[in-house]
Amino acid sequence: MDGKVVLYDRINTAFTYLNKETELFKVVNVEMKETLEEYILAAAKAADEQKEYFTGPLGNDVFQFSPLPWVSYTHISHTNSGKKDNATPLFDWGRFFEKDGKMILPFSIQAHHSFVDGIHIGKLVDMLQSYLNRF
Repeated sequence: MDGKVVLYDRINTAFTYLNKETELFKVVNVEMKETLEEYILAAAKAADEQKEYFTGPLGNDVFQFSPLPWVSYTHISHTNSGKKDNATPLFDWGRFFEKDGKMILPFSIQAHHSFVDGIHIGKLVDMLQSYLNRF
């Protein structure tokens, strides 16, 4: 670190999870898995077993997901600390809806421009769309 670019071998995840009884959210940390099926099982187990609401500050080796399935949106913005070492991207998605015979899923990415360019976001979106087209 110390002002240097770091390439991680593996990026893990953190996501917000709603306790339906208290309507409070906790941040759940889950290691990345080899398959989506393994990840879903590990994420469900971690969300169920974790009692703490916040497990400490996240490192730059974590993708953050913050689903917002209660609303659809065309824009979302988050407060940013402005710290130059905060390179962790944040992913959000909202409630899907049908428009002109197509299913639309609001999806946004907030990333530090020092670490990612528009072409990289475009490639990620293309890969996500290709994956979703299979269903």
